Amino acid sequence: MDKQLKSGVAVLVGRPNVGKSTLMNRLIGQKIAITSDKPQTTRNRIRTVYTGKEGQIVFLDTPGIHKARNKLGDYMVHVAEGTVRDADVVLWLVEPSTFIGAGERHIIEVLKQCHTPVILVINKTDRVKREEILPFIDTYRREMEFAEIVPVSALRGDNMDVLLSCIMNYLPEGPAFFDEDTVTDQPQRQIAAELIREKALRCLQDEIPHGIAVSIESMKWHKKLAQIEATIICEKNSHKGIVIGRGGAMLKKIGSLARADIEDMLQCKVNLQLWVRVKKDWRDSDFLLKNFGYREEG
Repeated sequence: MDKQLKSGVAVLVGRPNVGKSTLMNRLIGQKIAITSDKPQTTRNRIRTVYTGKEGQIVFLDTPGIHKARNKLGDYMVHVAEGTVRDADVVLWLVEPSTFIGAGERHIIEVLKQCHTPVILVINKTDRVKREEILPFIDTYRREMEFAEIVPVSALRGDNMDVLLSCIMNYLPEGPAFFDEDTVTDQPQRQIAAELIREKALRCLQDEIPHGIAVSIESMKWHKKLAQIEATIICEKNSHKGIVIGRGGAMLKKIGSLARADIEDMLQCKVNLQLWVRVKKDWRDSDFLLKNFGYREEG
């Protein structure tokens, strides 16, 4: 008798900047979620798919759970905490440390209420010595009961096979949700917008806060060329000048870096045109949040 395949949903949670998007990209073997060294890089719930011999895992990468300061922050926290309830298994990512701060304690309270198996994933083990990992495990084990504890390095790809096997153990038997070639259900327009935002975050460093969004105005194909027009939205006129840069140099740099990643995704040449517009306090506008794609899922 053939072995029954498994399929289910694994949700990645954790504080901002613990490496959730990097881990998800590594597990599926393709860049879908954007990454940067800034907290709250992921704003929406991102769904990706891993299909292996044992079955299929649908990963949900959530915005980091943090204290919200505006309506965008409220939305992000609501998405992250709500997604946990939809999961077959939760991956809680933490950094290697024996200190558990207020942010982690809030996540512990959320996880204790969800009655879902939780795999503790201690990420960034490439930064510490092997013998230091056991004390980190003991620190978290005293706080709550975990289904599994797996130390990994998402950056280097260490222990990915072990983690995938552990996840499969907690999924129900059943048919795949997606065909085996599917890697994400994110629309290409949304991924393109996120890739542009990633490059902006990286190029601008700390010069402007997180108050930027990207809107794809049009995406058309002419033979083997994709013509994309996009707008970077910022909150202040002073930020607009920084995004454009002297003689348009910064905007050109953002566009050049983003175009390379978008060409990788679309597997064709891309002509990318970028504009910059100011929408004051858009992160506190329900209308603009929905307009820029931050919508609650049904």
